[in-house]
Amino acid sequence: MMQHRLISSLFIIASLMIVSGLQIKELSRLRGFDGSKNAVRNELNTETISAQLELLKHLPAFGFSNIVADGVFLQFLQYFGDDIARQQTGYQLSPKFFEVITAHEPYFIESYVFLSASTTLYAGLPEQSVEVMTRGLEYLAPNRPPRAYFVWRYKGIDELLFLGDAAAAQQSFATAAEWAEDSIDPESQTAAELSRSMAEFLSKKPESKYAQLNAWFSVFSNALDESTRNLAIKQIEALGGSIDTKPDGNVTINYPPKD
Repeated sequence: MMQHRLISSLFIIASLMIVSGLQIKELSRLRGFDGSKNAVRNELNTETISAQLELLKHLPAFGFSNIVADGVFLQFLQYFGDDIARQQTGYQLSPKFFEVITAHEPYFIESYVFLSASTTLYAGLPEQSVEVMTRGLEYLAPNRPPRAYFVWRYKGIDELLFLGDAAAAQQSFATAAEWAEDSIDPESQTAAELSRSMAEFLSKKPESKYAQLNAWFSVFSNALDESTRNLAIKQIEALGGSIDTKPDGNVTINYPPKD
């Protein structure tokens, strides 16, 4: 018992030393920059955060996985909420945060909501969002935890609206319905009905190009960095649509003619 505590204490101290070292290294690189060079400072800070996350993803937690996951989630909220920095560097680190969180605490169901929104909508990386959810689902079961079925629903939405994979989305919604039926969560039966209806709809109708166009327009509208906007425009054009900027500055989407 004493040995376990000693190892755990050493792990925490080592982690703090490594993170502090990275921060000190960053500060030394930033020394001499003034307020006119925020873009450079934010870029360097992004590099530091990326290095921290890569380190935490591979470090053993020695029984403190939930603490590591909670700490990384709080860091993500700070990262996501820094609008000024995100305007300059974008949201591309979003999936990295959730790779660490799901690796240490895959049962943290609430985090998957932020994963889907930040990685798919803001970073424009639905493939990575689905990949992280898929890895997390390997550890989940209908009642482990009780609301685990929501992850299948989030995955299905990303697959349908952003990846255009109706077959994968149908399977995700069908699984969500099965898990919800077996769940003890009070909202599970409503979720089961909605998920089952969506799965049946997808089995009878082809994928909706207009739903995908609307979804990618949401990405474009929510993006604060140029690279994500360009990605959304590329996807919209691939689906036969286009972005139209009005004289008053309002932006709309032009849909292709119906078949």
